[in-house]
Order: sequence, then C-alpha cells, then structure tokens
Amino acid sequence: MTTPFPFTAVVGQDDLRLALLLNAVSPAVGGVLVRGEKGTAKSTAVRALSALLPAVAVVPGCRFSCDPASPDPECPDGPHEAGGGTERPARMVELPVGASEDRLVGALDIERALAEGVKAFEPGLLADAHRGILYVDEVNLLHDHLVDLLLDAAAMGASYVEREGVSVRHAAKFLLVGTMNPEEGELRPQLLDRFGLTVEVAASREPDQRVEVVRRRLAYDDDPAAFAARWAQEEAAVRQRIVAARELLPQVRLGDGALRQIAATCAAFEVDGMRADIVMARTATALAAWAGRTDVLAEDVRQAALLALPHRRRRNPFDAPGLDEDKLDETLEQYSGDDGDDEPDPDGPGGGGQPAPDSGPQSDGGEAARPEAGEGGQPQASGAGEQSAVRATEPFRTKVLSVPGIGEGAAGRRSRARTEHGRTTGARRPQGTLTKLHLAATVQAAAPYQRARGRSGPGLVIRRDDLRQASREGREGNLVLFVVDASGSMAARQRMSAVKGAVVSLLLDAYQRRDKVGLVTFRGSAAEVALPPTSSVDAAAARLESLPTGGRTPLAAGLLKAHEVLRVERLRDPARRALVVVVTDGRATGGPEPVLLASRAAGLFAAEGVASVVVDCESGPVRLGLAGRLAADLGGTAVTLDELRADSIAGLVKGIQGRRAA
Repeated sequence: MTTPFPFTAVVGQDDLRLALLLNAVSPAVGGVLVRGEKGTAKSTAVRALSALLPAVAVVPGCRFSCDPASPDPECPDGPHEAGGGTERPARMVELPVGASEDRLVGALDIERALAEGVKAFEPGLLADAHRGILYVDEVNLLHDHLVDLLLDAAAMGASYVEREGVSVRHAAKFLLVGTMNPEEGELRPQLLDRFGLTVEVAASREPDQRVEVVRRRLAYDDDPAAFAARWAQEEAAVRQRIVAARELLPQVRLGDGALRQIAATCAAFEVDGMRADIVMARTATALAAWAGRTDVLAEDVRQAALLALPHRRRRNPFDAPGLDEDKLDETLEQYSGDDGDDEPDPDGPGGGGQPAPDSGPQSDGGEAARPEAGEGGQPQASGAGEQSAVRATEPFRTKVLSVPGIGEGAAGRRSRARTEHGRTTGARRPQGTLTKLHLAATVQAAAPYQRARGRSGPGLVIRRDDLRQASREGREGNLVLFVVDASGSMAARQRMSAVKGAVVSLLLDAYQRRDKVGLVTFRGSAAEVALPPTSSVDAAAARLESLPTGGRTPLAAGLLKAHEVLRVERLRDPARRALVVVVTDGRATGGPEPVLLASRAAGLFAAEGVASVVVDCESGPVRLGLAGRLAADLGGTAVTLDELRADSIAGLVKGIQGRRAA
C-alpha cells in the first residue's frame, strides 16, 4: 500500500487545510470544492486527510459499513443485531470522471430480478464511501446527471437505486470533496451551491515557501515511509484534535447574536435560498469546536462567511468568485453586540488589521486598463491600421441554435441525441451490460416461447436473449466554434461592441447547454486560433474582450483555419458534433480573388455536412447581402444581430434544419 503524503507536511494552503478539517469535524457542513490551478497540492491534501480520520467500527461482513452501535434497519445486507463489530480505517473512495451511473450508485441484476424475484444488488462507490471520504477529481468534467446523483446522496445521506419497480436503499453519509481547474470549465451555479465550502488555491509566489515545497516533495519521493515517520507526531496530534472537536461539537452553543450576524451577512451579499445560512451556521459551530470553545464568536462567523459564500455570489460564468471583505466587516460590525455572550474580535474588523484585497478595478487588468475612447466615441488606435479593443454590449438571451439530426455525443442541453437518460423512443438488444430495461419489449420477446420453455407457474421464464435495452433520446452538448471577423470593416460604425455582445450572449448560452467552445479570429492577412476548443467559456469571453480590430478581411483564411480546428477536434472527440457560428458582414478582401477563395472554403463545410450559422453584422440603409451568400455556400442559414435575440423571431432552428434539408 502506498504511503500517503502527510497532511501536516503540506506547505501553506491554510484555507484548504482548514476547510477539510472542519468537514472532518462536522460532515454536516456539506463538503468542500477546491478550485485552483494545476500543481497546487489539491489532490495531495485531500488524499492525506483520510489518514487523519478516526477508525470506523463496522458490522463484520456488511458491504455497506453499518455502525454496529446503530445498524441501518433498511440495510440490504441486514437486518443486523446491535453490538459487536470490528474496526477498520476510514476509506477514501475516488470517483473517476468517466464512471457510469451503475458504478456510482450500484446495479441491480435485472435478469435475476425478473426471473427469480430476488434483489441481487451490487453496491457502488457511494456504498464504499459511506462513513468515509468520496473524492471527485476534476468534478467540473463529471457528467451532470452523475453530479446530481452524487449531491442528492450527500444531501439525503442515502442512495436509492430503482429499476422497473425494484428498489434498493442504503445509507450513504460521506465527506464529499471535489477539485477542479476553472480553466477547464465551471460547474453550474446550482451545483456549486450544493458544496458546503469552497476554497481558491494558488501556488505561492514566495521563493522561500516554494523551496520548502520542493524540498519536502523530493524527500517524500526518496523514501515515503521515512518521510511519513518524521511527521507521525504532528499527524497524531491533529488526529487527536479531530476526535476532541467531534466530542465537543454537540456542546457548542450558537447564540442569537451569531445567528443574526449569519442571517444579515447572507442577506447583505444577496445569496439565493437558505442553504448558505445553514452552511454558515454549521461551519461557525465546527470552527468553535476546532478551537476548543463552546461558544461561537464573531471571528467564527467571519471565517465561515469567507469559506461558505464566495461561490454563491456568482451570477454568471464570467463572474469571478470572491467576497468583498470590507463589506463583510461592516455587516458584522453593524450586527455585533446583539448578544452579550458573543465576545468582540480582539483583532478588530479585518482579522488583525490585514488589508482586504481590493475587489474593485485593478490598474493591471481592470477598468483603469481599458482603452479610452477618442473623439466621436471611436477607440483610439494602438497601431497602424489597428484599433484597440472595445467593450461588449450587455448580453441578451439568444434563440436556440442546434445541430440537425440525432447525435451520440456527451450529455448536454443543445441538440437531439441518443443518450442513457431521456425519453424512451424504442428498444434494442443490449450490447454488453443491460442498464435500462425496456420491460414491454422484453415481455413481448419472451412471450412466444413460454410453452416451449415449460412454464408452469405465474411468472415468465426469461432468458438472456429476451432482454431488451431501452433506447432513449435526450440532448447532447456540441462544439460551438466561433469564427469572428475582426477586420476594419467590422470596426466601422462602432459595430464591434454589438458583435462582441452577441458572441458573449452565445457564449452564455453555450455555458448553460454544456458545450465546448472555440474561437477563431481573422483580420489583416491571416487568421488565428484565439482559443482552442475548451469547456471554459469564461476563457473565451476573456479572449474576445481583448480582441482588437483593423485591417483587411481574409475570410477564406478564417474559414480554412476553422476547418482545420474541426478536423483535429474530430480525432480527439469523434462523437461530439460541431456547430460553426461565423460572425461577419460577409466581405472578403485581400489577396487574389478573395471572394472566390472564401466561397470554396465555405464549400468544404457544406460537403462535410457541418451545421453552420452566419450572424450577419452588416448595418446601414444599403445592404449587400454578402452574409446570406456566405451562408448558402456553407449550407447553413444567416441571421442578423437583431434576429438573434430570443424575443425577436421564431423558428430559427427550423430555418437551419430546412436549409440543411434542401
């Protein structure tokens, strides 16, 4: 067995370690979501925590880790008699990103259930993690339906498996920890809210601390056992402190004054629902127990807010998570003194006089760094033939754009697809393990052979060949590849602000529909891949925000670059279908025969059946209709910026499909 890196040997990352320890003291806090760049000890700290958890007493032979002192009366392996039991170390179970639903929640043997009427249940990872840690690395890449199942089990403390009238329930109480790199895409806000605490981690910029990280890691790699032995005393001390805090937790009193501060803080930061209030209360109580106190102080409420509220402040995927600490201190100060049992924070607001991070614009990337407008509102030039970046207009809700036909890509919310979840559309013979039984089709397949099989009782005689898998139709996520014209003609009449606003609106739509996105831009004499296909729509929005304009319009180069991006992406993810969104006024200039070359490049997409939409950015009283011609060459459809709004037209998707069918 591999010796884990000691928890107490992790350098820095104080918030991360505190959040994990608070959940170890009180699993009711609701788990931890750890956000941060790669190489910041996220996984190391989580794996190290399991060694600090106290041993677990279990019923011998129970696959669901029942507590012998109070066994689960509904345990599938039960009933168990109270008393006795054995001890084992607390488990840390890892959920792979590519796990199936059956691997997570367990699976019923449908064939035995139908033929024999028995509940033959194989436990999943939720059962393995009961009374331990369930760790999901890259939780933002986990399919949404798995995240829903995972968080529902964490909230209810139980897992339910139901298949065609046969159901199994078992206890599933665990410490849920997820890690993610925001560059690879965000979790949906409603899923973010289900994690009790969140922590932002980053590598230290202090040379001395970085040296110590490297020194300890090299020592661990050379001899893990010897390195762990050197930290054994510190590990034992923390383990003992966790046990003591757990014992003290029921005695901690949350006074009315602390409760009012919690409620006022959640109201001041306009968090949705009441989950934040409950999580803050539980976190503040755990903080007091961890400190060895039986009263919750204002400093506990402040720390609880810093851990429980930042991820609940996000209103869209482009908002950076965070909390205005000045506003937090003002709120706590305003509602302090309501309960005489609450002692004042000896360090005063701000926790020892440390300056709160400035949440306002920064000179190196915020409002102060934005380009100033010149006369007439035109952005000032930053170089010959080039105009500096302009702001996007306010985003709006867009019409649904989808790929025609039925795909088989990753689960999402954009285009029709054959999926494991959705409405049943038919039946087929199973390929491999049966996961979704089509009962009527199975009975129909078995019925003609009952006499030949010697059926004598009321039940059907079911054979493996009779089983039918339900075919289901749901929605998939697509690759939405934006091809944006950044030439000088787009900068005229201040159109680029409206164009960027439209693309940002489409990016928001892509985020909500669980798409991957990519960004190709073209201007001057060439095109470039501003952002390779990614799940991080906020990265695409950031690249778009800084996009300058100017120069000629190499439309053919932009289309050819997009075609190459799609070719490479098909090799990586052949099941994910693409939707190309070309944002242009349709002009093609520069080089010999630019219009002909653009038409030929567009023909490549039409020949391969790639779904496409041209967002026509042409404005003014005289319109040349060039975007419409480009859409015809692509085999797609054209829509103006005004028509892109959800409340302005109907049947845009039908238009795309009709044009493709023609």
